[in-house]
Amino acid sequence: MEELNRADPEKFQYVEKVPIVIVLDNIRSMHNVGSAFRTCDAFRIEKIFLCGITGKPPHRDIHKTALGATETVDWEYYKNVADIVDKLQEYEIILVEQTTDSIPLQNFIPVANQKYCFVFGNEVFGVSDELMSLASKSLEIPQFGTKHSLNVSVSLGVVVWDVYQKAYLK
Repeated sequence: MEELNRADPEKFQYVEKVPIVIVLDNIRSMHNVGSAFRTCDAFRIEKIFLCGITGKPPHRDIHKTALGATETVDWEYYKNVADIVDKLQEYEIILVEQTTDSIPLQNFIPVANQKYCFVFGNEVFGVSDELMSLASKSLEIPQFGTKHSLNVSVSLGVVVWDVYQKAYLK
């Protein structure tokens, strides 16, 4: 950790976080949840909201992929995704979802220190209808193969990296 210039878990809680929150909306796979925690730790994401059927720590399958990130990333669980809306008032809510109005990710220009909430939906059914009407826009990761979607944890990693490098690596 020292050679990589990384904070230990105790110091990490005091490191300034990137003003981005992630909503995991009815994610079935505990491994996807664990991967989300690990990615959020890597990019100092402010918080994860776990909603609906999304698993929550402690769980051995989450722990297997999170590798301790459940201890460093702030998170809250809500049974009903609509219950978090008040907590998101100061964030621009953006779905990561294929819609008729989706913006290709490469065309999205984030602003440093703007508060963003990125919503990732169920692996099969996508984002809940409750959140569709609250979002300001939808982002879509362009794909060129035969499948119509990426794994949700891969999508989360691609989006977070894209936003981070555009807004914070200058």
